[in-house]
Amino acid sequence: MRRIIDICSYVVNFVIASILILSFVACGDSKDSKQGLANQSGNDNKVYVVKFAHVVSSGTPKGKAADFFAKRAEELSNGRLKVEVFPSAQLVDDDKVFTELKRNNVQMAAPSFSKFTPIVKEFNIWDIPFLFRDNEHLHKIMDGDIGEFLKSKVTEKGFVALDYWDSGFKHFSTNKKPIVVPDDAKGQKMRIMSSKILEEQTKAVGATPQVMNFGEVYSALQTGVVDSAENPLSNLYNSKFYEVQNSITLSNHGYLGYLVIVSEKFWKELPDNLKDIFKQALHEATLFEREETQRDEVLLLKNLEDYAQKSGKLQIVLLTPEQKEQWRDVMFAIYPKFYDVVSEDLITKIQNVE
Repeated sequence: MRRIIDICSYVVNFVIASILILSFVACGDSKDSKQGLANQSGNDNKVYVVKFAHVVSSGTPKGKAADFFAKRAEELSNGRLKVEVFPSAQLVDDDKVFTELKRNNVQMAAPSFSKFTPIVKEFNIWDIPFLFRDNEHLHKIMDGDIGEFLKSKVTEKGFVALDYWDSGFKHFSTNKKPIVVPDDAKGQKMRIMSSKILEEQTKAVGATPQVMNFGEVYSALQTGVVDSAENPLSNLYNSKFYEVQNSITLSNHGYLGYLVIVSEKFWKELPDNLKDIFKQALHEATLFEREETQRDEVLLLKNLEDYAQKSGKLQIVLLTPEQKEQWRDVMFAIYPKFYDVVSEDLITKIQNVE
């Protein structure tokens, strides 16, 4: 009888212990599960500060879009994304911003395409003259497979590449003979950004390439250190290059743009739901920036035309279809010189985008 009681007692104790163990495991699983979901969705109410550094003024399309993004990100995240915008290189310039992004001292930036060429040779594609037909063609490239491919190359270097922003198509300006057809550029000293492709472009028309920092261009044009330059209308007007040039040719021969990138370390720490909000706010800001750029160019051109009419010191030249064809013939002929920098296949794919 006593043996039966001992066995019953053992069974009861075993069942109780099993129930306790299962309850403990279940509670543990529930807690871990809930914590995992909290980490995934970011339900910890933590505020994530984003320092957005760029080099232009807040009144430019890029500057306005940065402020637009900051406002929308905070609105959509209910204050959990706090974006602090630092315009006009107040925090860091584009030459040093990649290092600061790596260190996560800066979480967001929008450097010009030329700043990426030392780390991603394919980004030289944006410098190739007369490759992009117009804004519609350009944005199809940016927002399609080719744009994604180029962003992936940047991401491979340890940055998160997100959206492309516009600066505008470039135009020739000079204080010598107006540059209407390629032969007009012969003998002129032309300021360019540091780029093998831009050097080849300049040499192809008989001009001498002069690489210099943007901040030095006005005085160089004024003193004759250089005769001519290539810039979008925003640079021509806001930097007052028109004051020291006698003609502007609306050539649309090349393009300047920006790529919005984010610190990889910051992005990994950001909860998934906030990443989605971040992307949504940036998408809205990208559409806003492109629209602002187009509106800005219309206004800037009118301002330049008004200045030309009132001062009598500036000529604005609009190329005819025949003159544009002359430029294309010269530039298309030198494309093979670019194949060691960007592949022929990539150029052909861009040309074939309808």
